[in-house]
Parts: sequence; structure tokens; C-alpha cells
Amino acid sequence: MGIKKKWIILYFLLLTLVGSAGFYFIGGDEWSYIDSLYMTIITLSTVGYGEVHSLNNLGKIWSILIIIFGVTGIGAFIRTLNEEFNQLDIFRKKALMNKIKNLKNHYIICGYGRMGAVIAEELQKQKLDFLIIEKNNDKVNLIKEKGYMCISGDATSEQIIQASQIIKATGVSVVLNNDQDNLFVTMSMKTLNPDLFIISRCAKQENQPKLLRAGANKVINPYTAGGHRMAAILSKPQVEDSISVISPKHSDINLTIEEISLRGLFEYENKTIKQSKIREDFELTIVGIIKKNGESTINPNSNTKLTTSDKLLLIGSYEKIKKFEAILPPV
Repeated sequence: MGIKKKWIILYFLLLTLVGSAGFYFIGGDEWSYIDSLYMTIITLSTVGYGEVHSLNNLGKIWSILIIIFGVTGIGAFIRTLNEEFNQLDIFRKKALMNKIKNLKNHYIICGYGRMGAVIAEELQKQKLDFLIIEKNNDKVNLIKEKGYMCISGDATSEQIIQASQIIKATGVSVVLNNDQDNLFVTMSMKTLNPDLFIISRCAKQENQPKLLRAGANKVINPYTAGGHRMAAILSKPQVEDSISVISPKHSDINLTIEEISLRGLFEYENKTIKQSKIREDFELTIVGIIKKNGESTINPNSNTKLTTSDKLLLIGSYEKIKKFEAILPPV
């Protein structure tokens, strides 16, 4: 606490003490200590609750003096508080920027919309270092409430990009509101860090080649991807879920982990993994089994028996997964 702030607080305490004493002695026997303190507080606060007891002329003059000195003190107190808050805000910003300067091998999220929020939540669960670039003040406040690191500014600004320690970053997710901004940011970031792995969002499919030429390693159209996923599940209800695994350094490695129910595949009933020949026939690996009761086995051995009530976690290339999906019976 600053010296100036201490003096102002002391001033208010003395004013309250002196004011209460004045009302007590001026009011006479009718005024108690509590009445005098209460009258001083409501006079200083100017709330207008009315007099505790009737005031004589001397009491009215005393009230005027308390109001004059109190308003002056309140003005000084408010100014001091504003200065303290400004200093605290500056300190926090400096502390944040120092923390960001020390980042390396981190991830950057450009834009905190619906996709940006999901990405941030996933990175947080994985305990990875990341920061968000967002220019909307309401969203910036929300980001800070969640405890994420954030740079308040426009991601299309080169100064803001450089402040995010782009040179030391591992990957970037560009999920701004429009394809033009995503294209510009992708190109700018790739120019500053050619080794950066960039995933960019596009709303229009025809803009995907432009983003790839600008330097994006992967371009995601959430509407197209969501539509394909819904169509796949609609046509093959046995497909429970799917995740794509892409290597940041080797973009040609694109694996898919898919959760598929064996419902209706009676040829696998009571067969061991080895006997099922899923690995030999489809070049897929069973990395997990989820039983009907919810129990799961990770990396099961080849002698584990399968049943049609099981759900398999299969990993392999997208093409091999589709080949396995083709044998799923209609439901």
C-alpha cells in the first residue's frame, strides 16, 4: 500500500472520529455514541437518510463542514484508487508479457470463437503451453477468467504475431471469423517461421487450396467435416466416433482412430484377435476394446476374445478404416 493511500485512509478515520465526537457533544444527552457515529457516516456518504435527532444551528453547521471535508477526501480517495488499479493493471500486463517471452515450443490459437474455445480446452486438458490472440474485449475477459494466456489484439497485425513468440512456437491454429483473415495470418506466420505447423479453418471449400499455398499444413472445413462425419454415422451406425492423428513434422502421416461396434459382425463372435485376422485382412491394429458393461482394455493381447457386443478402437490409415467400414452390415 502506498504512503499516499495510507494518509487518505488515516484522514477518513480521523474525520469519522472527529465528526462523531462533534455530534455527540453538540447533541447533548439525547445523542448516544452510536447515534453520533451513524450521523457522521450518513453525512459523509451523502445518502440522505435524514437526521437521527433534530439538529440545532450549530449541528447543521457541523454537518456542512463534515460534508465539505468529506467530499474533498472522497475525491482524493477515488483518484488514488484509480491510480492503484492502473498500476496493478500495468503490472499484470508486464508480468503476462514476461511470461509469454519465456514461452517456447508452445501453441498459438488465433481467434476465440466456438472452435478456438474447444481447441483451448483440449490443450488445457493435455497440459500444453498455449496462448490465444483475440481482439474482442468481452472474449478477452472470458479468456482471462478461465486462466488462459492471452494477447489482446488483432491477429492480422505483425506486431501482435511477433509478440506471441511465433519464432519459438510449435504449432498454430488459425480459426478467425473469415477466410480472408485466416489466409493473411497463415501467410504471415509461415513467413516468420517456415518450420511452423499450421492448421487453418476455412468456411468455403474453394479457399482450401489458397490456404495450403499460403503455408497451412492442414485445412479444416468444420461444415464439410461435420457433414461427412454425420453422413458416415448415418449410413454406418456402428461407427461410434473417429479421431484423426496427424504428425506435425510429417504431414503425410495421417492416421485415424475409430471406435466401431461389432454389432452384426457374427464372424467375429467368440474369436480371438489373432483368429479375427483384422490386422492381416485390413492392416488395422486393435488398440482397445470396450465391453458392453463399460469396461475397457487398452492394447489387448492377441488371445483376447471378441464378441458382437464389443466396441473396437481401431487405428490405421483413413483408406484402411473405410475398407473395414465397408463390411459393416446395414442396421
